[in-house]
Amino acid sequence: MTLLDRRAFLSMAGAAWAASLSPASATALTRTDAVFASAFRDGDGSYGIATVSEEGEVIDRHVLPDRAHGLAHSPVSGRTVAFARRPGTFAMILEGAAGNEPVVITASEGRHFFGHGCFSADGRLLYATENDFAANRGMIGVYDGTDGFSRIAEFPTHGIGPHDMTLSPDGRLLVVANGGIETHPDFGRTKLNLDHMEPSLALIETATGRLVERHVMPPHLRQLSTRHVDIDAKGQIWFACQYEGPRNARPPVAGVFAPGEDIRFLDLPEEASAALSNYVGAIAVHREQGLVGLASPKGGAVVTVDARTGAFVRLDRLADAAGIAPAQGPGFAVSSYDGRFARRSTSIAWDQHIVRTRPT
Repeated sequence: MTLLDRRAFLSMAGAAWAASLSPASATALTRTDAVFASAFRDGDGSYGIATVSEEGEVIDRHVLPDRAHGLAHSPVSGRTVAFARRPGTFAMILEGAAGNEPVVITASEGRHFFGHGCFSADGRLLYATENDFAANRGMIGVYDGTDGFSRIAEFPTHGIGPHDMTLSPDGRLLVVANGGIETHPDFGRTKLNLDHMEPSLALIETATGRLVERHVMPPHLRQLSTRHVDIDAKGQIWFACQYEGPRNARPPVAGVFAPGEDIRFLDLPEEASAALSNYVGAIAVHREQGLVGLASPKGGAVVTVDARTGAFVRLDRLADAAGIAPAQGPGFAVSSYDGRFARRSTSIAWDQHIVRTRPT
């Protein structure tokens, strides 16, 4: 970027936030073309959320009360939220350009977070996937960002074990990956129904909670837990899965569908399919470049496909591949559990997901 571009970027980042940074962090902010956020574990065992440059330089960090998982960002408000890892009960919202102190919310009684959520199109509401563990049903908690993120409503996900969730381009629908796995906080992270899972993908009206359509995995793929979702430039919904069946099986672990159409699974080359090791930990769509990225920490691999055709593009090997998000340059920014981000290694261990916060 030119000097004027960098000054504009710094201004866009928020003067209050930029002023709070150390000189080294402020310099890193002006040097980068994009900014990301991710949860992490520090060397002393503590947890936090960090903003990081596209080059892998840590710009800023905040302490979290426990381990987080997924994140969501609102380009309208500039807020970023980190959700507790299942069965955690906190979410921390960073105020972004406003420069205010983070807001921490707690799941209501009888609920816990599943580690994911998203903002409404206008940035005023926060939606979070939650577990009504007494009734064994997935819920969406609705939080009011204009009132300290007070919990104002909830509606069902029309499935069990919801995980990731995203918003349709017009803001009218929530797309939910119901993983189909029953859990209860009394049993920690134990999966209680692997012999009769019910994975599905649900499209739900944001205004009413009405189920618009629901796609259930076919009977022979009932142990294919639907976990993560993203949407491409044409409005197609891409989903990624984690297989809970026999290790020697090789089911498809990603697919796509458009609203009103049947789901279609990706047909990947044998090498790419084997590299994912039946487990996609994160998915990201690069809308500008028409690419979809799949990251597998178990397989130590990142697979890229063409969003227009579903055709395989490339396979990259990366041990402990964790988060993935669209890069400002070609392809994807990818993090790893062992502290790598882009070409830089750090002393902190990045968690499962990253999100691009600037530019958006």
